[in-house]
Amino acid sequence: MSINNLNTAISYLKGVGPGRADLLKSELGIRTFGDLLNFFPNRYIDRSQFMKISQLQQNNSEIQILGKITELRTVQQPKGSRLVATFADETGTMELVWFRGMKWIKEAIKINTPYVIFGKTNFFKGLFSMPHPEMELLTEYHKSLRTAMQPVYPSTEKLVNKGVTNRVISKMIQSLFEEFHGNFKETLSADVIEKLKLISKNEALLNIHFPRNQELLTKAQNRLKFEEFFFIQLQLLRKKLIRKSKFKGYPFLKVGDYFNNFYNNNLPFELTNAQKRVLKEIRKDMGSNAQMNRLLQGDVGSGKTIVALLTILIVMDNGFQAAFMAPTEILANQHYNALTNLLKGMNVNIKLLTGSTKAKERKVIHQQLESGELHILIGTHALIEDKVKFYNLGIAIIDEQHRFGVEQRSKMWKKNVLPPHILVMTATPIPRTLAMSLYGDLDISVIDELPPNRKEVVTAHRYDANRLSVFKFLKEEIAKGRQVYVVYPLINESEAMDYKDLMDGYESIVREFPRPQYQISILHGQMKAEDKAYEMQRFQKGETQIMVATTVIEVGVDIPNSSVMVIESAERFGLSQLHQLRGRVGRGAEQSYCILMSSFKLSDDAKVRLKTMVETSDGFKIAEVDLKLRGPGNLMGTQQSGILNLKIADLVKDAGLLKTARMMAMALLEKDPDLNLPENRFIRVAYQELSKDSTLWANIS
Repeated sequence: MSINNLNTAISYLKGVGPGRADLLKSELGIRTFGDLLNFFPNRYIDRSQFMKISQLQQNNSEIQILGKITELRTVQQPKGSRLVATFADETGTMELVWFRGMKWIKEAIKINTPYVIFGKTNFFKGLFSMPHPEMELLTEYHKSLRTAMQPVYPSTEKLVNKGVTNRVISKMIQSLFEEFHGNFKETLSADVIEKLKLISKNEALLNIHFPRNQELLTKAQNRLKFEEFFFIQLQLLRKKLIRKSKFKGYPFLKVGDYFNNFYNNNLPFELTNAQKRVLKEIRKDMGSNAQMNRLLQGDVGSGKTIVALLTILIVMDNGFQAAFMAPTEILANQHYNALTNLLKGMNVNIKLLTGSTKAKERKVIHQQLESGELHILIGTHALIEDKVKFYNLGIAIIDEQHRFGVEQRSKMWKKNVLPPHILVMTATPIPRTLAMSLYGDLDISVIDELPPNRKEVVTAHRYDANRLSVFKFLKEEIAKGRQVYVVYPLINESEAMDYKDLMDGYESIVREFPRPQYQISILHGQMKAEDKAYEMQRFQKGETQIMVATTVIEVGVDIPNSSVMVIESAERFGLSQLHQLRGRVGRGAEQSYCILMSSFKLSDDAKVRLKTMVETSDGFKIAEVDLKLRGPGNLMGTQQSGILNLKIADLVKDAGLLKTARMMAMALLEKDPDLNLPENRFIRVAYQELSKDSTLWANIS
């Protein structure tokens, strides 16, 4: 079998074998030669200097020594045993110590033979020792692709215990280079390499694994990071091109009675310039023959719902139906109430479908949907059940889309002969770099201004010791006729501790705000849907002044009279959650406040989060800080974190390179959309290879 193919199973590489191959697969996800080649070091250490044992200092830094093992012994200790070797050079002796993997180390070690050892030293009772050193016979050391800058690869305890050390991985990569004679296929065109002054693929791979100096290492990292971003962007942009040419959409050219009647008679306020701009972008999309796939970003309270409704009315003017999907019943109910109020006096049939909808009502909804009598259906993921059949679905609006899996969303496509237009909305501002990579195949619209009558929410950070003055402030606000939220973290709804926090908090508030002068609602995820709805209604009607809740209220709850948001244990919340919660107040004409309560013991990250909240209310600035603190994987949530499993590039540190990669990919596709030109053949081959197992091919991003 010829094995100079990067798709070859890793077990065929010299020095690996089936046992190690299984370990590499389970611990590091390395299955093929290509996976190993693209398994990059996460740091480098200077291995150019050798120390003598007599020169050792008590500073615990990594050092390299040349010497011989003169003696080997097993020492029993209270728990198990350890293996100890006496290591000597011409200036003195020290100890090498192993607590794990002793059996194979004992068998492998050669007494009185020159070794190069490397590791951190400890000093105890006048003697230096080195636990679990990296070791290499001097003869092997001279043979290897040695560089002054030694790569350090990501590892796990299990690998080290089984003897797959950093040196072993480095040797495997060296075998791979020998197997291919250091000759790997180029993946970029001469034009791209020339324009960006990049080094070749061969040079980059050699200098990422065996860098000759810092300058070549930087060039190698730059080339490989660019390439990683470039192929992600190429996939996303080509997907967008294919979708626009292949997936036809219904052309909605008419703006008629529904839209004009609402705009002239029911629109409650003048649209902002940002709303008008976004509406224009949507109309242009829906007026073409291609299917719209647009992401609408807008901060909390920026007026996305009104844009969604105006879009729906255009769809209805063209004789089609609309679906509006929200992640929770509370939010679905709220959208239903908001749209029903806005459409008062207009002949529009609008219904709500959630898990709580009674069977009798469901039957009516199903019948009216199929006959076309029903214009707008709002609901939770009950909308994507197979039983729900539309007469002619023209648009699917998906709110807070990060809460829906790709599979759930793509079911919306199957409701029609032609796919409906898709408008995805989010109030979680997505940093530009992340949006380019996650939603690079969607067209993006941003509502970046708040309605003119909105006052910025005043945000303050208070410690638990200030609680009495906070309570005094709440009483003053309630005396003015305002309402208050007090939110507790519920990290996991089954965690007894979190539930206890909520109940303890509720009891202390009931003591501080006694009935009948004050009425208090409580809302949490363990309540039945009808109990939640009852408590929400009481608060909405102003029958209760304080709502004690968990993050159930994070998204979309809109009660203009509530002017204070108190967030308990604010240090336990992420930035985007804090920003979403703050967005629940400041929806009326009155000045609103957000009070972040915390203990004195705060981690550095928590301090940055709370300081950011106090200093800015700009959702995009907050999202940028969040991205720096948490990284893309955590920011995106479990549904999508696999999409950006970057091997070397970093969205935060390499944002400039990402922009360059996107521009280069766009320019290339403009000239050669099918990658057919001879000068792009290397790119085409690499692109086809990557596309085989890509996670980026879902139809709705």
